[in-house]
Amino acid sequence: MVRQAFGKMRRIISLHFRRFSTNPRSYGDAIDALNSLQTNFATLEVLRKSERKGNTKAIPEMVEWARRVGYTPSDLDRLNIIHVTGTKGKGSTCAFTYSILSQYQPMLSKIGVYTSPHLKSVRERISINGNPLSEDKFTRYFFEVWDRLSESVSEESTFPSMGQGVRPVYFRFLTLLSFHVFLSENVDTAIYEVGIGGEYDSTNIIRRPTAVGITSIGIDHTRVLGTTLKEIAWNKGGIMKTGTKAFSVEQNAEAWDTLQGRATEKNVELSTVPVHPVVVKTRLGIDAEFQNINASLAVSLAREHLRILGHYPREYNNDDELPSEFTKGLENASWPGRCQTIKDGSTEWLLDGAHTDESITVVTQWFSTKARSNTKKILLFNQQTRDAKSLVSRLHSNLGVDVHFDEVIFCTNITWSAGGYQAAELTSMNTSKQAVHDLVVQKELAEQWEKLDPTSKRLVLPTIEHAVKYIRELKEEDVQVLVTGSLHLVGGLLVVLDK
Repeated sequence: MVRQAFGKMRRIISLHFRRFSTNPRSYGDAIDALNSLQTNFATLEVLRKSERKGNTKAIPEMVEWARRVGYTPSDLDRLNIIHVTGTKGKGSTCAFTYSILSQYQPMLSKIGVYTSPHLKSVRERISINGNPLSEDKFTRYFFEVWDRLSESVSEESTFPSMGQGVRPVYFRFLTLLSFHVFLSENVDTAIYEVGIGGEYDSTNIIRRPTAVGITSIGIDHTRVLGTTLKEIAWNKGGIMKTGTKAFSVEQNAEAWDTLQGRATEKNVELSTVPVHPVVVKTRLGIDAEFQNINASLAVSLAREHLRILGHYPREYNNDDELPSEFTKGLENASWPGRCQTIKDGSTEWLLDGAHTDESITVVTQWFSTKARSNTKKILLFNQQTRDAKSLVSRLHSNLGVDVHFDEVIFCTNITWSAGGYQAAELTSMNTSKQAVHDLVVQKELAEQWEKLDPTSKRLVLPTIEHAVKYIRELKEEDVQVLVTGSLHLVGGLLVVLDK
């Protein structure tokens, strides 16, 4: 019943956008069409309640969507894909891995990276050689995929939710687009970050990755993946493939036992990655001590990838030694919105889109190491969909002994005071518009913080622009602002700061 209603909604949307096939189509048209594939808040709530443990039809359907675009899973073998999953650290690991491998160009002629979510532009999700896809190429490739789906059909008896006029949802479409882009652009190395979980994720039609990486596993996306570490680890272990080595950071015992079980099931060699001694001595481009483990995982992934392709230097067989290219890659790694520091006049912004208990913990500890005495310290926070009160409680409990927020500001993810997002690319339909308008979450967070630290000044503001304007107008000569809780918040803040 839910799937039928969902399919009907997407058919209506699809019919609305058919006009694009006869008129000149712009980048703005592509973004509007893409946003039409987002699941609105009401529908998402129904789906979350009805499909708690994942959709076993997801992978067969994704293979069918790929067929309609013109590809089979075996076509993806040409991309030489490194596949990365986990709860926290996936994006940073991908960034370190890319930076290391970029030192081996032109042996690796084109390196593609597919990650999510984006901060300012959806084009960030699909990059080649460190550059987001251009607007022109995004538009061209987008409508090539769009039109191929329009001009093809699936057998409804086999795929009842993929009837005439139905298109894949937002993340599935972008994953299909990334495959099309990378294959069309002759990418010969690709790094893919899983969206959610692994077993049923849209990226998991990859058959033969060169290496598989698993970052730290914690409790997240419980409505989809399950409520226990065992359930979540089982799901994430689903990206392991027979014949491909898998590497994992040290995990909780329950998660590790589950991963080992999945590795045995799939006949996969699974190794634990300790912090590499060279990493400890290197000033990482993503500068935080907790990034050492993500950088070490990236080292293992890059080394295995180069070994498979025949590019890893034979003289570096000792695991404790690394080629200079690896060190340079670690030093040059960049991942905006994660452990990022921006100096803006007398204000220092410290940004990280942490949004799970585990990531909030390490980011708070990172901020505590950066906090200076005799500065005004401000927390700018939002989290619209998860247990936000639990996150701020975790944040407060992990502050350094001498670290205190003079002011805390809770705002929405809406960018501008005029009432809109920066652009259609930052539009999100998966939250309740009424709750955002009424500042329901923000008021609850302010009340929660009063219980945690009644000495902090508390403010609730409707937009990111309001928050930036307030902070910039402070008279203090030295201000440090921790911005965290949501990558959408961090992305909007970067847009406002760039204005």
